Amino acid sequence: MIDLSTKYMGFDLKNPIIAASSGMTDTADKVKNLEMNGIGAVVLKSLFEEQIMMEIDAVSASNIYNNYGEADDYISYYTRKHNVDNYLRLIEDSKEQVDIPVIASLNSFSIGQWVNFAERIESAGADALELNMFILPGDQKFSGQEIEEIYFDVINSIRKNTSLPIALKLSTYFSGMADSLIKMSREDISAMVLFNRFYSPDVDLEREEIVSSRIFSLPEENSNCIRWIGMISDKVQCDLAASTGIMNGNDVLKNLMVGAKAVQVASTLYKNTAKHIEVMLQQMEQWMHHKGYKSLDEIIGKLSYRKIEKPMIYERAQFMKYFYEDD
Repeated sequence: MIDLSTKYMGFDLKNPIIAASSGMTDTADKVKNLEMNGIGAVVLKSLFEEQIMMEIDAVSASNIYNNYGEADDYISYYTRKHNVDNYLRLIEDSKEQVDIPVIASLNSFSIGQWVNFAERIESAGADALELNMFILPGDQKFSGQEIEEIYFDVINSIRKNTSLPIALKLSTYFSGMADSLIKMSREDISAMVLFNRFYSPDVDLEREEIVSSRIFSLPEENSNCIRWIGMISDKVQCDLAASTGIMNGNDVLKNLMVGAKAVQVASTLYKNTAKHIEVMLQQMEQWMHHKGYKSLDEIIGKLSYRKIEKPMIYERAQFMKYFYEDD
């Protein structure tokens, strides 16, 4: 009997496959369906402060009779409360229907609101909180160090106001990647998820407009996760989860072998439905049986930076000529 269980963020998961925050996790019924198909845990679709504020602005703009004062304050309050209350109900309903860990996801751009939302998410019964954090370093007025300090301010502010296990879902936009990730892991957090995948702009030449590029991730994008998880998994003081480009059971195994405790998937579930989870688990079991492994503990981190013979391969940035003609 092969044991696919793992420990992540302090939870004992029946397997390391976690449904990432997406449209696949935006209702309790969808969450229940994922559990029935074998998922180890779910991250609910993110609550975006930015989206709430956009809705407030849109409603305010249409309020042509009372553009200022108490009416505008009421619109702001009602829109915010409506969105947050809906999200809290999603947490409550999901917790009622499933036995797997339900991780809430929060994306905010003001420290005060991060804290406010986190407290209410904890009260609603979420098992943990994933902070979907990203600050685009596009303003030259702020240095990389100043931007990175914001991440630490958010983490510390939320930690002071909630006891929930915290995961950080991060991007690769750090001036000193390894240093930043290792320092963040020393904060009072349970996990880091590498890496966040963002909206990708494209240009429609016919309409001469900025449009959305492809939505789903590609398998080759996972190599960046493998590189960085392999490089830092021996050094960080929290769990690591891989995200982006994980399409099948073999991809799950690759990320575990370099040091991830779990993986997050979304694109493959959109393409193949939730039934693909069972296929992925079967692929993992088949490989482990073939190799003689009995549990994931035997393979997690087996190919991390400190455990392979030539760790510099993780740091290789340029292609090299591998094949040479004999003279």
